[in-house]
Amino acid sequence: MHSYDYLLLLAFFALVLLPAPWLGRFYYNVMEGQSTWLSPLLRPIERGCYRLAGVKPAQEHNWKQYTFALLAFNLAGGALLFAVLLLQGSLPLNPQHLPGQEWSLALNTAVSFMTNTNWQAYSGEASLSYLSQMLGLTVQNFVSAATGLAVLVALCRGIARRSTTQLGNFWVDLTRATLYGLLPLCLVLALLLVWQGVPQTFADYANAITLQGAEQTIPLGPAASQIAIKQLGTNGGGFFGVNSAHPFENPTAWSNLFEVASIILIPVALVFTFGHYVKDLRQSRAILACMLALFLIGGATALWTEQQPNPALDNPQVQLGAPLEGKESRFGTTGSVLWTVTTTAASNGSVNAMHDSLNPLTGMVAMVNMMVGEVIFGGVGAGLYGMLLFVLIAVFLAGLMIGRTPEYLGKKLQAREVQLLVATLLVMPVGVLVLGAIAASLPGPAAAVSNPGPHGFSQLLYAYTSGTANNGSAFAGFGANTVFHNLMIALAMLIGRFGYILPVLALAGSLAAKNSAPQGLNSFPTHGPLFTSLLLMTILLAGGLTFLPTLALGPIAEHLSLGF
Repeated sequence: MHSYDYLLLLAFFALVLLPAPWLGRFYYNVMEGQSTWLSPLLRPIERGCYRLAGVKPAQEHNWKQYTFALLAFNLAGGALLFAVLLLQGSLPLNPQHLPGQEWSLALNTAVSFMTNTNWQAYSGEASLSYLSQMLGLTVQNFVSAATGLAVLVALCRGIARRSTTQLGNFWVDLTRATLYGLLPLCLVLALLLVWQGVPQTFADYANAITLQGAEQTIPLGPAASQIAIKQLGTNGGGFFGVNSAHPFENPTAWSNLFEVASIILIPVALVFTFGHYVKDLRQSRAILACMLALFLIGGATALWTEQQPNPALDNPQVQLGAPLEGKESRFGTTGSVLWTVTTTAASNGSVNAMHDSLNPLTGMVAMVNMMVGEVIFGGVGAGLYGMLLFVLIAVFLAGLMIGRTPEYLGKKLQAREVQLLVATLLVMPVGVLVLGAIAASLPGPAAAVSNPGPHGFSQLLYAYTSGTANNGSAFAGFGANTVFHNLMIALAMLIGRFGYILPVLALAGSLAAKNSAPQGLNSFPTHGPLFTSLLLMTILLAGGLTFLPTLALGPIAEHLSLGF
């Protein structure tokens, strides 16, 4: 590694960690309707949105009403996007006259963006019009991220409130999350990206003559606005097919730094938002310490293995440095690995290198980041409510070990809460192991794998892991655009999204109804190094060991076959 590699890592952590406490407090104030520096500008717009939609902001929902509103909104948004993609050829802002998507691909894409997954079995510049990119994908990028933030806030209220059935108003939370939480940051990032050379235009694709005399079509479009929300909203879907490896999406080292830091900026800030809800920032620091520990363990492993030359390559000139297959030379190995670990630690899925070309253990780190439920930082809202589920599981395990009724911040965890927690533990195994096993066992779907042996199995395993974890990245060699995989991965994405959201909202309602007992000397502390270590082990054991046999058949077997 060179000095600029260390500077990149230092700048990345500085951009993420330094503003997080301030931004976390800002999100708490926004979601609770308190005055902020943006209120004079945005409060009239917020009130106008409520009047237009007929929303009564003072009227709160119980968990069932909150859930119904969330499901109705997401279903309507998914149906609208599905219609736009099918009818694209007849709609305006389509300078290339691109036809509508095939129905199974359109359904897969609609589900993908509705669930904040942004799995793409197509190339954006060759398949989607400007209208589809803006009205369809960009809008869903905003509201799917806002939905995750709303669910997190409902859970935070459930933990913090006492003896109530009210969790807030979903429509208010969705509006505030979008208007205050996402739009201002996206505007800033979009302007920075335009400054760095990312296109933002409605012009037709440009035609050029190469030095060899061949004709080339250069795709353009309103890219910067979508790229900003795809990163800040932990969505990840690229405007262009190769995502942030494309020079129009990620042209410079500065744009690379801005984009990779923005992937986890809001998820880290929301950890501090939780601390403000429970009036104890020590809880935030304990959770953040666990997230950082997991991130550094995975990042160090991936960086070390990706710096190793591949022993399968006999050419001694190739062995002089780290392999650069599938990587952009302008970002190098460290920049590619940092992005790989960050995008899979968050439910982002954008890439600046081809994961299919990673060394086996680096690919395994990316998969493990997703298999644990993407709780290391996770998506906007989704990562932290997933982590809080593991917090409650760790508290339950601690209660079993010491023979006491488990409680978290004064709220006792009883049979109903434990049943809901167990239900969430089944989400990833069902989506990855059950659906993945069906896909691997049928000869037709298995033909989507382009490599024989362990690497081919890793391609399929990664696809279903990415879909269920609502990540959206992929090993590039997997041919996912078939009717079977479009439908099965769409099902995996739905399971991965709503298989967590429904129990989380039910859990929030159950906890909100409980009275809170005062913390005493005999209470188990949930803010020190002991609890952080217990939480880390719970995540690795409950979230990681489930998938060890499949990892042994895929990336571990491939690593051993290389003769390291």
